[in-house]
Amino acid sequence: MKILIISFQLTLAACFIYAQQPVQISYGTLTDNRDSKTYKTVVIGTQTWMAENLNFATDTGSWCYNKKTTHCDTYGRLYNWPTALTVCPENWHLPSDSEWTVLTGFIGNDPGKKLKAKSGWESKGHGTDDFGFLAIPGGSMGNNEVFSNIGYFANWWTATEKMPFNAWGRNLCTYDSRITRYVHYKSDAFSVRCLKNDR
Repeated sequence: MKILIISFQLTLAACFIYAQQPVQISYGTLTDNRDSKTYKTVVIGTQTWMAENLNFATDTGSWCYNKKTTHCDTYGRLYNWPTALTVCPENWHLPSDSEWTVLTGFIGNDPGKKLKAKSGWESKGHGTDDFGFLAIPGGSMGNNEVFSNIGYFANWWTATEKMPFNAWGRNLCTYDSRITRYVHYKSDAFSVRCLKNDR
């Protein structure tokens, strides 16, 4: 009986030690040959993500929040869906809804909290950034070029169409520890995180 108790205690101790181990973050870099901007990248599970929002200026279909370049420098650009589909650098792509699901499935509970950056969120909505994703709240742009929710919401396009005028997006909110799925008008403008091609 004593042997069983000791064994159980050792198992609990081993589990506790394992649970306390920090996530090993593997950062890399991506240099966009189109404008020579360099971005952090991070490996999460089997996927390699940009660890920053894309900030590639296009002739049409993209904006700086409130049309201020300083916001682009901090949060990246906001893109409508047709532009988001084609804006990622060579060998990278706009992730599908199912590829986002792979990410959140790997992270497990409270994925929003674990992906949020440790600063930059209003109302004490900061995250723990356990995986080095550095999610920041770049807001969005809607009808009539109305900008909203910078500091409170992070919105990203997926490559998955829902209906002729709508596509799926992923959202983080300062008041929530989840990542939510929403259908948005393709004319709305959101941030873009690019995912590295498998090959």
